[in-house]
Amino acid sequence: MKTSDFSFELPDNLIARYPMAERSASRLLVFDPQANQIDDRIFRDIESMLEPGDLLVFNNTRVIPARLFGEKASGGKLEALIERVLNEHEVLTHLRSSRSPKPGQEIVLGGEPATVIGREGALFHLKFSSDKPVLDILEAAGHMPLPPYMEREDSEEDKERYQTVYAEKPGAVAAPTAGLHFDDPLLERLKEKGVNFAFVTLHVGAGTFQPVKVDNIQEHHMHSEYIEVPENVVEAVKATRAAGKRVIAVGTTSVRSLESASQSGTIEMFQGDSDIFIYPGYEFRSVDAMITNFHLPESTLIMLVSAFAGRDGTLAAYEHAVSNSYRFYSYGDAMFMPCRLSGHNGS
Repeated sequence: MKTSDFSFELPDNLIARYPMAERSASRLLVFDPQANQIDDRIFRDIESMLEPGDLLVFNNTRVIPARLFGEKASGGKLEALIERVLNEHEVLTHLRSSRSPKPGQEIVLGGEPATVIGREGALFHLKFSSDKPVLDILEAAGHMPLPPYMEREDSEEDKERYQTVYAEKPGAVAAPTAGLHFDDPLLERLKEKGVNFAFVTLHVGAGTFQPVKVDNIQEHHMHSEYIEVPENVVEAVKATRAAGKRVIAVGTTSVRSLESASQSGTIEMFQGDSDIFIYPGYEFRSVDAMITNFHLPESTLIMLVSAFAGRDGTLAAYEHAVSNSYRFYSYGDAMFMPCRLSGHNGS
């Protein structure tokens, strides 16, 4: 299967560069791959599509203000995008400058001195000299790491809107965007209806925006991200399945978390890095339905959705979305779909 098999044309004016005024007022394309049926709705209508006993699995990662600006001792300018916080004083980061700093070199980021410890592939290992924890430095001087396709600087509004209302564990450099459509009133109504909630953690990395650079997708090496699927989530998934109800992943990150924890054939507690790459032909073990945004052409994310709903059906749904002026990408509209496999039960 080729990368070009997941291409589609998207007019620039459909790229959502700013959020909707109201989270749950975004549009929702409901796609049933088994019936090959598409329905145009509003996101808050998701309430009517969920049943008591269904389990929504959210990613509770929190986006950190991961972009820092600074300079080298020579005065040359630096821009950093923190990829991973290793501990209170050390990070792995992308660095952009006219000339890359060498191991042992002192730099300043966000007004704080740091030393280049070394390299890990494309990433720089930095240690901050300050007593301040890294997360405090980022909160004081960092900028929200908006995706490059937004083509604008971050604003005060992004600090709240490029974050889910249930974000809890800091560590992501990109938002789990399907969750951006949920607001507190909608979550409360779902609880009252008897829909159950569970929370996994996947700290989304900048690699989520990296293009697939090979023609044969099976030759692509997926970037690694940190995931936690705690025991209470494992038990909730098993109980939901045993009751004949659906496990509904909110976003591709929740899908990747649950499926990373299910590689033995049954879901188990998971904590650590995962580079799972899901593309057509993959057999889903723990997810029955998915809520997701519209993704970049030829990206690993549209490949995951195509594995879930079928490539032809997914591209047809995307064509419908383009024709009907849906908003795309992180601040865009959403899709809701069951798994394409008839009678799917996670076995």
